[in-house]
Amino acid sequence: MEFEEKIARLVTTMERHNLDGIVLQRVSSFAWATCGAASYIALTALNGVAWLLVERESRRVITNNIEATRLTAEEPLLEQGWQFAVVPWHGNPELELKKLINVKRIGFDGAFPGALDLSYEMIDLRANLNPAEQERFRSLGKRCAEVMESTLLMIRPGMSEIQISGLLAGEAEKRGVRAVVNLVAVDERIFLHRHPLPTEKKLERYAMIVLGGRWRGLICSVSRLVHFGTPPEDVRRKMACTARVDAALISSTRPGRALGDVLQAGLDTYTRLGFADEWELHHQGGLSGYEPRELKVTPGAARLVGPGQAFAWNPTITGTKMEDTILVGAGGNEILTRTANLPVIPVQANGMTVETPDILVVT
Repeated sequence: MEFEEKIARLVTTMERHNLDGIVLQRVSSFAWATCGAASYIALTALNGVAWLLVERESRRVITNNIEATRLTAEEPLLEQGWQFAVVPWHGNPELELKKLINVKRIGFDGAFPGALDLSYEMIDLRANLNPAEQERFRSLGKRCAEVMESTLLMIRPGMSEIQISGLLAGEAEKRGVRAVVNLVAVDERIFLHRHPLPTEKKLERYAMIVLGGRWRGLICSVSRLVHFGTPPEDVRRKMACTARVDAALISSTRPGRALGDVLQAGLDTYTRLGFADEWELHHQGGLSGYEPRELKVTPGAARLVGPGQAFAWNPTITGTKMEDTILVGAGGNEILTRTANLPVIPVQANGMTVETPDILVVT
């Protein structure tokens, strides 16, 4: 079973480092270890309101009495065999944790006084998806694609970025997805800001929508563009070039390939197309899973691509952007966020055809 496999992987990690236990405090790690349970209140929280302590012969949840009621009633923690250590809401869960670990040698999925920081190793644990997680990711990708399609088809000139952001969040919630990343830019703001928080600016012709959707702990990323009327030729040309970078990245993301080499395939494509410096203006994406990016890929990165890993690449040339989440398989890559009812730009790369997203033109 998925849960037992994850506990076994944590025990193996303990043995490798001669640890007595491992504490998981990050929202992403909590969701991974419990097969999708939620330990957050605020969507933006990195660390949750409940911690997990895994030892060889026991596993505990440390939290307060407010959170314990939901976690025991609505998450699968009791059936998974977790024991609860509950403190009053006005108490301090960290003191309870310190009592439980006492003088033991403990690893953490982050920084903690006296503990071994396992944050880098946790990336591998969370990102190497088993078959059950891959199926959940497929379901999430389909939901996020539907969210993006329905939102784009509802957008009209005169709407503010904040209104469009509300549409995106609403369409996500309808499908059980939480929009942990919700970015919108219209018209000239697309050319100015790579991470555009929504404002009151009203749409005239051109809009960019960015979604990071969370469901059962996993997170899919997808970005799309819509233009009312014929886009300028310069935008069309940049979008076609961005598509070629996207195809280079997706087609190069194959098992055994170093991540730095995958990125370099994209950078070489930028250069051949006359946009050598564009990659410096925004990260190009990277390893996905229980965080929007478990790891952003940088030049020279030595970590290898593995089957069962998900990646979200987001190439951008000023004024254009595209982003999808893919699942790496032994026989090929699968685009999880394929928006079947929106236009695509088919690109040949590395012996395969990659259907990259095009601008939706509304006339």
